[in-house]
Amino acid sequence: MARLGFGAFLAPHHPIGENPMLQFRRDIAFVKHLDELGYDEFWCGEHHSSGWEMIASPEMFLAAAGEHTKRIKLATGVISLPYHHPYNVAQRMVQLDHMTGGRAIFGSGPGALPSDAHTLGIDPMTQRDRQDEAIGIIRRLFAGERVTHKSEWFTMQDAALQLLPLQEDMPFAVASQISPSGMTLAGKYGIGIISLGSMSTEGLTALPTQWGFAESAAKKAGTTVDRKNWRVLLNWHVAETREKAREEAKHGLMRWHNEYIHGTLMRPGSVPYKSPDAAVDEMSSEGSAAVIGTPDDLVKMIKSVVDQSGGFGTCVGFVHDWANPENTFRSWDMVARYVIPEINGYVTKLRESQKYLQENRAVFDRAGQAIMAKIMENKDAAEALKVTSNPRVSAAAAQVPKGLGKQAAK
Repeated sequence: MARLGFGAFLAPHHPIGENPMLQFRRDIAFVKHLDELGYDEFWCGEHHSSGWEMIASPEMFLAAAGEHTKRIKLATGVISLPYHHPYNVAQRMVQLDHMTGGRAIFGSGPGALPSDAHTLGIDPMTQRDRQDEAIGIIRRLFAGERVTHKSEWFTMQDAALQLLPLQEDMPFAVASQISPSGMTLAGKYGIGIISLGSMSTEGLTALPTQWGFAESAAKKAGTTVDRKNWRVLLNWHVAETREKAREEAKHGLMRWHNEYIHGTLMRPGSVPYKSPDAAVDEMSSEGSAAVIGTPDDLVKMIKSVVDQSGGFGTCVGFVHDWANPENTFRSWDMVARYVIPEINGYVTKLRESQKYLQENRAVFDRAGQAIMAKIMENKDAAEALKVTSNPRVSAAAAQVPKGLGKQAAK
């Protein structure tokens, strides 16, 4: 299996009731934690209503995160393009790219919350077309063009960026749910995708069809799409045992679903969970889009999704507050320590080396016998061996043949 990138997606989904200032600071600390653990990407979103999703400017948040990190890519997940003049979006992304040393990824969407569009007086029927129009304009600006463009919602007159991105080709990505619109846009422009709908069982099932939409649109537009630029979003919370993971996540999971997904967003078809245990059972049932269990459980699920989808480039975990901050940080730590190495084969050769040594013990015993022969030729060395031949304390004991202590004592 080709190696996967790993990232995190912070909407955020923070329960109402905590100090917002401290939540922002903890989110920054979380990005720093991911950077130190070697994660590849961090995404954060733009929302203006609902109470739980409180980052209004992903560019501002990512600029702050950039000052606390060194290597992790920082992605807008996503900027809702119909809410902004495209020229201003382009300028802010260029500035972010320079401020983060060329680590910016430009993720865009049409806008996720109907309440946001209502607040801004935007007709939801226009949002996807406006995203398409804005992407085309921003790509021209990034290419250094001077653009004149008149639209029903913005105007540009001889507009050109006075500063281009630090990256020669800043990565673009569009958000995709279950409808074909996001994938079609990706194919039209030959850019990346982040599949958000994959957090549902229906979304997982639709992944192969979704990629087909991107390929068809690319063929029609004369562009190409690459699975390496496809990010798939998954849900997880891991601990040393399934029982521990369940206990850590179940109360927060129930609150998240009942108060936000069902009670606030009123997602069609959702029903409130009756108990924390029922929440875990439903969320992590066979074939679901979430793992609440051990690192081994998550490895199995990721491999299954790779096979089911036909392959993608980056596995992105959804950041939630199901567990308390300490256990949440530890869950991401365990994914970095155990899941990522297993998925990407970082420990495969170590296991092979260990197995080779075990299976060829007789070959290496000859080296120990040669050492023994030299030692026994020297009376003083033979005497010293009586107190240094304990395999529990000797660093070089692997080279000492069996029964060496008995021979030295004779």
